[in-house]
Amino acid sequence: MHISEGVLSAPVLLGGAGLTVIGTAIGLRKLDYDHIITVSILSAAFFVASLVHVPIGPANAHLILGGLLGVILGWAAFPSILVALLLQAVLFQYGGLTVLGLNTFTMAAPAVLCSILFRPLLTRGSGSRFAAAFACGFIAMLLSALLTAGALALSGDAFVGAAKVLLAAHLPVMFVEGVITGFTYTFIAKVKPEALAVTSGL
Repeated sequence: MHISEGVLSAPVLLGGAGLTVIGTAIGLRKLDYDHIITVSILSAAFFVASLVHVPIGPANAHLILGGLLGVILGWAAFPSILVALLLQAVLFQYGGLTVLGLNTFTMAAPAVLCSILFRPLLTRGSGSRFAAAFACGFIAMLLSALLTAGALALSGDAFVGAAKVLLAAHLPVMFVEGVITGFTYTFIAKVKPEALAVTSGL
């Protein structure tokens, strides 16, 4: 769901960058540094998953695992995703440095929001836990697609069509994200629940 450089307007770029700075600062402040390895592993998972992508005009469709990062990392999803996107921009020219802030925000903000909204259900029995984790994965991808499409639409009428195609193309990916997030979270909650306490509160 990376947006390429040279597409977005300056106000959209600056707004996304500013919000990412705030989110990353909160994430670093809340991060339990005993869980740096967990953050690094999930950042690497995000890095690999989002390398496999299908171009759609000025953006592309791919797994992002945003919901999974959100339910495990909370606010630490911001620095985790920022580092992964920075490495992708530098090593593979995916996205770019000028759109780094906006791309980070569109993926990290929904992850954090879903983590906050579904936190009460995630701490219940296995059935509710799976449903809540599935919802996190599905809705995080949906919101990321909406934010990305919105950023394109705000940057000019020429991108409205591409924004609609981008949103439609991610519909099947949302279900895949939900299933992966549901099974992965419930598995970790059973075998290593201490790995889920990465941030000190939301």
